[in-house]
Amino acid sequence: MKLALHWQIILGMVLGVIFALVLNPFDWGADFISDWIKPFGNIFIKSLKLIAVPLILASLVKGISDLKDISSLSKMGFRTIATYLITTLIAVSIGLIMVNVFQPGKTISEETRNELVESYGADAESSRQVAQKQKESGPLQALEDLVPDNIFGAASDNGNMLQVIFFAIFFGIGLILIPEKQAKPVKDFFDSLNEVILKMIDLIMLAAPVGVFALLAALVVEAPSSDLIIALLYYSLCVVAGLVIMILFYTLGVWLITGKNPSTFLGGIFPAQLLAFSTSSSAATLPVTMERVEDELKVDSKVASFVLPIGATINMDGTSLYQAVAAVFIAQAFGMNLDLAAQLGIIGTATLASIGSAAVPGAGIVMLVIVLSQAGIPEAGLALIFAVDRPLDMLRTTVNVTGDAAVSMTVDHAQKKKM
Repeated sequence: MKLALHWQIILGMVLGVIFALVLNPFDWGADFISDWIKPFGNIFIKSLKLIAVPLILASLVKGISDLKDISSLSKMGFRTIATYLITTLIAVSIGLIMVNVFQPGKTISEETRNELVESYGADAESSRQVAQKQKESGPLQALEDLVPDNIFGAASDNGNMLQVIFFAIFFGIGLILIPEKQAKPVKDFFDSLNEVILKMIDLIMLAAPVGVFALLAALVVEAPSSDLIIALLYYSLCVVAGLVIMILFYTLGVWLITGKNPSTFLGGIFPAQLLAFSTSSSAATLPVTMERVEDELKVDSKVASFVLPIGATINMDGTSLYQAVAAVFIAQAFGMNLDLAAQLGIIGTATLASIGSAAVPGAGIVMLVIVLSQAGIPEAGLALIFAVDRPLDMLRTTVNVTGDAAVSMTVDHAQKKKM
């Protein structure tokens, strides 16, 4: 019987650690892993970075164009999108609070940190130079940089991802405003492009066990200190604690706004939460989410059919929270101190990136590349968190789906009050 992908990833992780521990005592072991094993991990990271731009462009244009026309962005549309953005901002802020309070990356010893910086010194130095340049720029430079003067130039560098997001939103709005007959060929193209990108993610994730094996093996021989394991444990606890707080926030919000008690809300959505946990895909869970929200939570079908599909595209609260924690954790591990402006940038980037995040397994890690690039944090630091990414992916998808259900209930309540 073929193992499920998440078990293959966990197996690859365990085998990578064991492989490195077995070879590390030999004089030639570390060199063998660095020369012949680590490159496969680097290829895996590069493949994720490769599809970051087309993924966010296709997903975001598709998500906006699916609104059909500007009239769809009426009271219900604005209320839905605004609520999703607010909950995402709250999720990212919670993540940043958790990681700054507990500082899991700083549990790594100076020796281990020096080894990490030595391994990825070029990336770290380049990032510091970019950060210094931004620090010396004018107060409105960030706003000016948001608008690209050449979309192809912006798309050629993952560090300009906010410019790509701006273009995608602008393009999607333009697509809505032109006649449907003229828009259809372009929309069909982006729909098809989105499907191709999702399939590419599927293919890349098939190589995830090998990539994780290589990354973990290289990580063990390059930073063999046990404090790295402790740091990963603290990091995971920060993410999990933040996700639990978000579920409590949803439950409390539904109770205060709609009057539905927590047991009704959580009991009604529980099967969808289980499916989200097992599949790590908001899109795969969407049919069950809609059924539970309509039948058990008594949300009007018109509201559910509008709010939930949009939520599967733009509401990635669990993913955004994890991205904030992961970005600051990696920065801490590399000995980088992120100032307030950099962390505010993480909030903005994680919020906007979540809008274009595909509702499939593995997309969150691709979006994290965007956040790291924009914040000037070495993308090679992804190697630090791959070991625990899969179980956290399952948990954050559960939070994403819970947030979709909560927002649909609050929007439905507001619509019924207007009637």
